[in-house]
Amino acid sequence: MYWNLDLSRYIADAPWPATKDELIDYASRTGAPQPVLDNLYDLPDSDELYESLEEIWPDYPTDEDFCYGDEEPLS
Repeated sequence: MYWNLDLSRYIADAPWPATKDELIDYASRTGAPQPVLDNLYDLPDSDELYESLEEIWPDYPTDEDFCYGDEEPLS
């Protein structure tokens, strides 16, 4: 399974929490490209609810990863 920011944007607005099947259905209905669907099909088979994209892609970058707000104040 390989995620990047371009692929993750297709499911970032999914109706969380969602099961694997619900995410696949959402991605299919919204026209996500095949690599997104392939990644979702690679998730473990279960009825477990995923609460957010971070549960699917643990390395999902957050605002903290981009150092927003870390600028030193000008004196």
